[in-house]
Amino acid sequence: MNIGEIAKRAGVSRSTVSYALSGKRPVSAATAQRINDVIAELGYRPNASARALAEGRTRTFGLVIPPASTRLTDVQLAFVASVVEAAAVHDHDVLLSPSGGDHDRSFERIVTGRRVDGVILMEILLQDRRVERLTSAGLPFVTIGHVEDPAASWWVDVDYAGLITRCVRHLADLGHSDVVLINRSDELVAAGYGPALRAATAFAETARECGIQAHTVCCADEPAAGVACFEDIRARWPEVTAAVTINEAALPGVQRALHSAGLAVPRDFSLTGVIADRLAEDFHPPLTAADVPAGDMARLAVDLLLEQIGDPSAAPRHSMLAPSITLRSSTGARRGA
Repeated sequence: MNIGEIAKRAGVSRSTVSYALSGKRPVSAATAQRINDVIAELGYRPNASARALAEGRTRTFGLVIPPASTRLTDVQLAFVASVVEAAAVHDHDVLLSPSGGDHDRSFERIVTGRRVDGVILMEILLQDRRVERLTSAGLPFVTIGHVEDPAASWWVDVDYAGLITRCVRHLADLGHSDVVLINRSDELVAAGYGPALRAATAFAETARECGIQAHTVCCADEPAAGVACFEDIRARWPEVTAAVTINEAALPGVQRALHSAGLAVPRDFSLTGVIADRLAEDFHPPLTAADVPAGDMARLAVDLLLEQIGDPSAAPRHSMLAPSITLRSSTGARRGA
């Protein structure tokens, strides 16, 4: 069944049916009703390419992910899957494109190739040239994380500063007086990765307010680095009895290092942070953590992008999420406190 048959049965032109389906031009209520009745009778559903052509859109979003050489974390994988699901609800597809490293051409094709209606951009830096490029191209976009001037763009983020503050206070309440932040990699911090910088600042400020000693280490996003990082912490600061982390990729290595050192969690060492809920549950013992709401972030990002595509003149909007900290079994009172 096609538009021509619908037009014939409704007694209108093919263009009138097209206008009624796309909404590009007004159609009288009586005519629209007649067309809708025929559509309902025939069970017609326009295919995606025809609908996209009629609307002047691709019905595709670009999702710009970290470089292909980088192993995606649990939170990142959950976010990608949730974006695909949320887009499908609105009859949209998702085109994945890596950026950074040797992938500048891939990102540029997303911007200039007219293959997408808008872009969702992951792993945002405080000064991010990709944001500047999308802004100059006039392509609708939503960032996961925000640049230094958060009022200038559409974004969804997690309140890393607030969550790290709560984690430190939780450890201070348990009597821990020497704590360490296991941050993301040196490269990300040096590049100006927003969550890592905001986490480090909040960690240091909150520890100072609580009157406890604070140390910070950067750790590559992989389990082997987690082992080496924890061994380095033990060698440099043996008095440390608790850690906060936002580096979930290194967490399995940290767990192995704790076991190798003969440290029981939480009897000998407490651990908390901002982590994907599945990884927190799989940790032994289950990790007290703020669970990153990847699904909620994805749905909000898709909704904001659709809003922006539908109304290019709309003022930028954003959403800052602050999930609760789930108390599990990885934090306890400092021994002797």
